[in-house]
Amino acid sequence: MLVEDQRFIHEDLERLEQAIADRVTDEPRNIRDRLTRDHEISHFLNRIEDQSKRLLDIYKDADGAREKEVQSISTGDQFDEFYKQLDDIKDFYKRYPNEPIENLERAYRRRIPGEGESFGMDVDNMFTGEEGYGQFLDLTTLHEDFLNLPGVKRLTYTQYLDVFDAFTPPQLVIKRSNKISDKYFQYVGDLAAYLEEYVKKVRPLQDLDKLFASFNEMFDTQWAANEVAGWTDEAENDTQGPKTEGAGEGTWCADCEKEFKNENVYKNHLTGKKHIRAAEARKAAGDTGDKPAPSADGIPSVTRLKERAVAEREHRVRSLAQVLDPERQATRVNVERRQGMTERERQMELEALLAEPETTGVERGGDQSDDEGDERIYNPLKLPLAWDGKPIPYWLYKLHGLGVEYPCEVCGNFVYMGRRAFDKHFSEALHIFGLKCLGITSNTNLFREITRIEDALRLWEKIEQDRKKDRDHRDNVVQMEDAEGNVMPERIYLDLQKQGIL
Repeated sequence: MLVEDQRFIHEDLERLEQAIADRVTDEPRNIRDRLTRDHEISHFLNRIEDQSKRLLDIYKDADGAREKEVQSISTGDQFDEFYKQLDDIKDFYKRYPNEPIENLERAYRRRIPGEGESFGMDVDNMFTGEEGYGQFLDLTTLHEDFLNLPGVKRLTYTQYLDVFDAFTPPQLVIKRSNKISDKYFQYVGDLAAYLEEYVKKVRPLQDLDKLFASFNEMFDTQWAANEVAGWTDEAENDTQGPKTEGAGEGTWCADCEKEFKNENVYKNHLTGKKHIRAAEARKAAGDTGDKPAPSADGIPSVTRLKERAVAEREHRVRSLAQVLDPERQATRVNVERRQGMTERERQMELEALLAEPETTGVERGGDQSDDEGDERIYNPLKLPLAWDGKPIPYWLYKLHGLGVEYPCEVCGNFVYMGRRAFDKHFSEALHIFGLKCLGITSNTNLFREITRIEDALRLWEKIEQDRKKDRDHRDNVVQMEDAEGNVMPERIYLDLQKQGIL
């Protein structure tokens, strides 16, 4: 059966290559379809690798089984071997009557939505709601773990996104001796594991094994040369502690964990009772600030091994953060924008993301857009563009009510976005021209807030009637009487008099 297995693997490899070619030529409609396609291709590539190894083992024929089978077919009775293999197949299906027959022609063809599960991972269940199908990072849980660490700054989530990969002062206020604690070791490990898993999800076609191996090789080189950031001999003996944002050059007291901006204040502090008690407590705890020495037989101490493990995880987080820098910047902008949105608006944004073609400016896998070398703007809510060509902030969009439509029938059913533009258009040429077309030539200020043609004509008719009544009223103020006692308005009396009737 080895010859049949060999033939089957060759066919399987050809089917896999064709399946990959079909999916590469297919242009995804949105980011979800692109991720689904990439994970399917990654699954096919892994299967090609496994099948190729299996086929290579058959060709090597280390145990000579394939050579024996070929000789039995070529030298012996061909039909005896054929019927023997046929009986084996019949016996197998007698034992397993419900075993399906694999059809390679249908196995790798593209699935129609709703037809069945696709190959690879389920993209819908792969990402959280905050990640937006791999566009943003979701570090909310890790941010809470960070805040629970002893001796760190109380940072907001937005600030944490800027410094989560900074493990040295001034960004991270934590002593080196506290980094070898189990809690910190667990936090850094969880952070590195999340970033590594995130890279696997958003870039399935990248050679990640090679990328991760380069991280390990770089760390080993830096550790051997004592050049790992935050873990050098100079970093341990450094007396200049972490500086707060905006602070100048100050002096750091390692015993009291406090910064002094004035040198004289720092010197007076050294003679205080509080500093002396803190220094004695630190000395009693064994925190001398010296580098742990190896044991007598040259084997590193347990403390040094713990430091190396923590430093390795910190190095991996820094390296992964550099790889994910576009997603990191997009996450910060997205967090600031979503702070002014309701839950319904966030859901509408996600639905719009799936309904429209992919327009993200971050090109996954390092490929840049070929459209004039400019990055495409991510604007799913269709926000107006500012002077720099980028969408305005969402809070400004809501403040001015730019999402409310104001149609004007007088202007030819033109729709104005926002109350400000709507109020302004009544004094613009388009609205005034529309009133003139209706026969309204004066007192256009009286027609503010009127957008329907029927209402404008009704108001104009009422204005004309009022004008006529005013003229008649002015004419009927003075009454005249003729010789026969007929009373009439002065205008009529004068007209009759000029005609000689009176």
